[in-house]
Amino acid sequence: MTQTPKTLYVSDLDGTLLRSNETTSAYTNAVINRLTDEGMIFSYATARSLVTAKKVTKGLNAKLPLIVYNGAFVMDNVTEEILIANYFDENVTEVFQQLFEHHVYPIVYSYLNGVEKFSFIEKYCTKGMADFLQSRKGDPRTRPVETTELLTAGRCFYITCIDEPEILAPLYQMYQDAFHCVYQKDIYTEEQWLEIMPFAASKANAALQLKKRLGCDRIVAFGDGKNDLDLFEIADECYAVENTVDELKAAASGVIGSNEDDGVAKWLEWSYCSGQNQR
Repeated sequence: MTQTPKTLYVSDLDGTLLRSNETTSAYTNAVINRLTDEGMIFSYATARSLVTAKKVTKGLNAKLPLIVYNGAFVMDNVTEEILIANYFDENVTEVFQQLFEHHVYPIVYSYLNGVEKFSFIEKYCTKGMADFLQSRKGDPRTRPVETTELLTAGRCFYITCIDEPEILAPLYQMYQDAFHCVYQKDIYTEEQWLEIMPFAASKANAALQLKKRLGCDRIVAFGDGKNDLDLFEIADECYAVENTVDELKAAASGVIGSNEDDGVAKWLEWSYCSGQNQR
C-alpha cells in the first residue's frame, strides 16, 4: 500500500493570512484550529517576532511550529520554545562597523543572558524607527542603550534599519550576497526597511528545516510579496493571494482569494477537506 505523502502548509502573515487591520479573522482562526486538530500540519512564516505574531493572530490557538523573524527562528506556538535557531557568527562585527561608518544605527535583536531584547540608541533613531518603536511601546523586549558597545552586545540574530532609500540601497547592495537581506517598503507605513539576517535565516530555509524536522514530504506555500519568492521556489505548490504583486502571481501555481476574503483559509478548507491535495 502506498503511503500518503505528508504535507507542510506554510503561509506568510502580513498581507496574506492577516487582513489589512493586522488581524486574522474569526473564520480563518476557526478553520486552521479545526484542520490542525484533524491532523493538518500548518505553520506561518513572518518577519514579525513571536510576541507580535501571536498578538495579531489572537484566536489562532492550534499547536503550531511558527517561523518568525523571516526564518531566524522556528518556535513552538504553545511552549514558545525555540525549535530551530539561526544566529549571526562573528562576521556580524564587521557589519556593525560598516553601518556605523555610514551613520546607520539599527534596531538590533539579540539574546542577552538568555532573554530576547531589541536594542536601539534613541538619539540616533530616524523618524521611521521612532514610529516603529512607538508601535512596540510596553514591549518587555525593549532595551534603549547609550553606546554602540551596548547596542551590539549579546547573541545577535536580526538587524533592522529604517531610513531613506538613498542611504539603505547601497548597504543592501553591499550585503545581499553575504547575508539574507530583505529590502522593501513596509506595507503599512511605506517606510523603507533594510533587514539583515544570517544567510541561513530565510523563510525558505526555515520551511525546509521544519519539513525535515516534522518528517514531511512536500511543502505548499502561500504569500503576497516579493519577499515570498524564495519560499515559492522551494515549495511543491505555491499560491499567491489576489492582492499580491504580479511578479509573485507569475511564480505561483495559482491565485487564490485576497487576504481580506480569507483566501488562504478558504483554500485550505476546500483542498484539505475535499481531499484535492495530498495530506
